[in-house]
Amino acid sequence: MLSSFALVSCMTYADSVISEQPPISRTTQLAQCVNPPLFNGVNARTYTQQIVPEVGQIVVLAQQADIVNDEVASFAGNVDILHPMARIGADQATVNNSGQQVLASGNIAFVNSQIQVKSNLIALDNDRNNFVMEDTQYRLNTINAQGEASQISIIQDQSLSLSDVTFTSCPMQSQDWLLKASRISVDEGDSFGQAFNTRFYVGGVPVFYLPYFAFPVTSERQSGLLFPTISSSSDNGLDITTPYYWNIAPNVDATLAPRLLTNRGLMLTSELRFLLPQNQGQINLEYLHKDDKNPDEARYFLRWQQSGKLSDRLEYRIDFNDVNDANHVIDFGSDFYNRADTSLNRYFGLRYIMPNTVFNIELQDFTVLGEQTDNYRAMPRISSHSRFALSRLWRFDLNTELTHFTNQNPNLHDATRLHVTPSLTFKYHNSWSDYAAQLSYFATRYRQNVAEDSPIARDVKRNISQLKINGHWHFERPQRLTGSGSIVTLEPQVQYLYTEFAEQSNIGIYDTAPLFNTVDNLFRGQSFTGLDRITDNNQLTIALASRFVNAQGMERASMSLGQIFYFSDSRVLARDSELNSSSLIADFDFRMSSRWFLKSQIQLASQTDKVERSSTTLEYRRDEYSLLQLNQRYVRNLSNETINQIGLSAAYPLSDRWQWVGRWYHDQEQNRTIETYTGLQYESCCWSIRLVAQRQLLNRYQLDGQRDINNFDSGVSLQFSFKGLSSNQQNANMLLDGMFGYRQPYFTQ
Repeated sequence: MLSSFALVSCMTYADSVISEQPPISRTTQLAQCVNPPLFNGVNARTYTQQIVPEVGQIVVLAQQADIVNDEVASFAGNVDILHPMARIGADQATVNNSGQQVLASGNIAFVNSQIQVKSNLIALDNDRNNFVMEDTQYRLNTINAQGEASQISIIQDQSLSLSDVTFTSCPMQSQDWLLKASRISVDEGDSFGQAFNTRFYVGGVPVFYLPYFAFPVTSERQSGLLFPTISSSSDNGLDITTPYYWNIAPNVDATLAPRLLTNRGLMLTSELRFLLPQNQGQINLEYLHKDDKNPDEARYFLRWQQSGKLSDRLEYRIDFNDVNDANHVIDFGSDFYNRADTSLNRYFGLRYIMPNTVFNIELQDFTVLGEQTDNYRAMPRISSHSRFALSRLWRFDLNTELTHFTNQNPNLHDATRLHVTPSLTFKYHNSWSDYAAQLSYFATRYRQNVAEDSPIARDVKRNISQLKINGHWHFERPQRLTGSGSIVTLEPQVQYLYTEFAEQSNIGIYDTAPLFNTVDNLFRGQSFTGLDRITDNNQLTIALASRFVNAQGMERASMSLGQIFYFSDSRVLARDSELNSSSLIADFDFRMSSRWFLKSQIQLASQTDKVERSSTTLEYRRDEYSLLQLNQRYVRNLSNETINQIGLSAAYPLSDRWQWVGRWYHDQEQNRTIETYTGLQYESCCWSIRLVAQRQLLNRYQLDGQRDINNFDSGVSLQFSFKGLSSNQQNANMLLDGMFGYRQPYFTQ
């Protein structure tokens, strides 16, 4: 621990380096220490005096004055000394040398733009614009810091020099941490103060010594070391990251963070951010030259995100990610991806915007994790989206797309797809209902570079017409379940959908996958993402929603049910001929009280009444800082696997400064715990510390590209921050950490 504190001693603070969710802790109460007034009993006119002396002039106000030979003047009784650089209050003062030298004593109160000082003696040399104060207590105006000094000197350019000085951001009566230095200097216009012969104390115990120490004196971004993060795990060993923030320019900064993993080696992580008038972006690089567990090759992760305008109408976006091994995110973690991801995105896009039309040129690629080599890339995709209002009720849309699909697997073919969709839409709405009708035509052409004996055709033409008619009604009436002035709504929605059948078994699968359904998604009219499969439909979708809204407009409860009824079988889906309806889907949201929340979704098979998918979240919030949440998730068939998990999350303030967070997730199918997480955090107004212990499923890729679902990783992490020397936002919300994290169950008002 002593070595950790030694690292902390030379940290500086960059306000915009860390951006995160507000923690569930009493941040607003502990954000800044509250100190008693520095100048109890000192003349209040020192702070309200409106007289502004001219340069080189001193104005002295007092209840009594005694002038000798027009050279020496003595003042007593609520003395105010007004100077262009400062305001001074005192019990008595003597002015010598025709007003060029002032000596004041008794209850000295000194105030300027940088500092407030309480002292017993001050000497002013007006010729040199120098102030010297003895036996002082001070408080900086630019940051929350204060201390004591045997002497404080302020010279002409507003530079400060403090001798035999202490420095802390804690309350003077409770100094949990304290710096002592033989001298501290702060130059006017400089973002840093400098301390010499510095001793650092924690709880009154000296923990290290530094001959030189620099610290921030403004809230502006500054170059310097940030606080380290310390953790350990059974897989990586001790893990220490010591970031250095580099404020290159007002619109460019970088963070360099050497990361020592005792079981693997030394990794360099870096982040570069820039903000230009028409462009903005961020580049992240992680590089480990030699992994002690796998010394054959270096390991790296690269992320480049950038967007901007090339002209008033032309925009671009880049999202490029690359990694040289499938387990990088699993082994080292990531701020951008999680352990469940199977690919990293590579994207480049141009967008040209016209009044009625948007043109896009996109390159869509992937860095695939594991041995999944059947993912197709769109290289390129050229598309346009046009919309023309024919009248108040009628609209014409034209969507076009030309895409060339490629694959890195030499056993898979390339293909080119041209797709055009003209559609005519009618929309009408009033205060209680909405009506819409849409007639669309899907014209698609494929050129697939396949062998002659392939079941997939080389050239395919597919033409499909679709008709969609939708009605949505909104009824409401008063109700008293949620209080006086409340209403309950009844919102039925009906849609008829007819889509022609076209033979598509001779078309490959390039960007198409089945979609999960929710009540709202039942009305989209398509069962797949992408365009390679367009289902034939002759069906009626019916849904019913109801909401309970109180007099303040807050939604206290909502319920919705939806189902599709088939008039004919879908030949594309090869649906069971006896299946006359889809699964029944229900969504429920309840704000049962100011403390209890419930969110649930369930999908029931229409023939067997078996649950196909379900999720439930029940949460109790005693107050803003404590909660208990129970989660359940079930999927009968997800990639030929059954997902059946329950989880429990909790946060509880043990006191005003102590916070505990815990989380536990259990796999019901394999009867094992897949994550346990517990964290304890102490936070005062001037420092904080967090200790987290965690055990979670590792899910590493094996040599054959399959995931190992039997290995776990256990670890402990330690984070600490001394406010005033580093970012007081260092502590992230512990509930958001880990595999699953925390999700609020109720998203309405």
